[in-house]
Amino acid sequence: MKWITRRDFMKRTAGSVATGLALASFGISAQGTQKFAATGKRTLGKTGIECSLLGMGTGTRAWNGSSEQNRQGRKAFVSLIEHAYASGVTYFDLADMYGAHDYMKDALKNSVKREDVMLLTKTVSREPSLVRADLERFRRELDSPYMDICLLHCMTEADWAAKLRPCMDELSEAKAKGQIRAHGVSCHTLEALNLAAETEWVDVILSRINPFGVKMDGKPEEVVPVLQKAKANGKVVLGMKIAGEGETVDRLPESLHFVLGLGCIDAMTIGALKPSEIDANIGHIAAVTV
Repeated sequence: MKWITRRDFMKRTAGSVATGLALASFGISAQGTQKFAATGKRTLGKTGIECSLLGMGTGTRAWNGSSEQNRQGRKAFVSLIEHAYASGVTYFDLADMYGAHDYMKDALKNSVKREDVMLLTKTVSREPSLVRADLERFRRELDSPYMDICLLHCMTEADWAAKLRPCMDELSEAKAKGQIRAHGVSCHTLEALNLAAETEWVDVILSRINPFGVKMDGKPEEVVPVLQKAKANGKVVLGMKIAGEGETVDRLPESLHFVLGLGCIDAMTIGALKPSEIDANIGHIAAVTV
């Protein structure tokens, strides 16, 4: 048995109370009747794209082509993707900076059927010619004629839509050609997120959200109204950092209750390094009622 000190107990109790108050402030009751299935199919707004509520993140502590997932080795990473798929997860969150495409291609050659999964990826390029080259390369790396969603990765500036209009046009052209099915942005500041919620070109927003404000673009009370506005404006809203990049994984049930209770999150991605973590995430979502 693992004993905890009185100080630790009080800290955890206070945290739970604080989370309960946060839930109540957004109109989320502690007990409800609506239940969720992690592997249930969701239609992503006007895009018509379908995927599971739970997505597998492939970029835990990732950048420059390296992540916790691919640092485990090819066999382990590909097996993890295959386990997620066999468990009913059909949303896979990829990115060039995660170095995940090649591993996904191996899984697609084995047991994963391309037509069954939704592949989301991201480009960090900021020049239209480079975005065009990225799209061609991504399709080769995945050995797929199309990608479901491609995002401009890591928007931080308050005027990104004006500065990156040529890059946005490249993604629009790719969508018209059937090379991608939807486009949008992942955001890493509140200012960038605000602009995304109001920009007509944006089909999909990938946003950091949890009740603790960990690894987020602002406090929950600042971020949530923006996501609700984005949803009202017809955007697909995808959640990430539900477990604060692992910092709040021990409080994941609280976070899932909060995020699912908001009613504006279409699907969410949670990073996983082991099959057991995928199984646990599926179980945690099944236990949520709001």
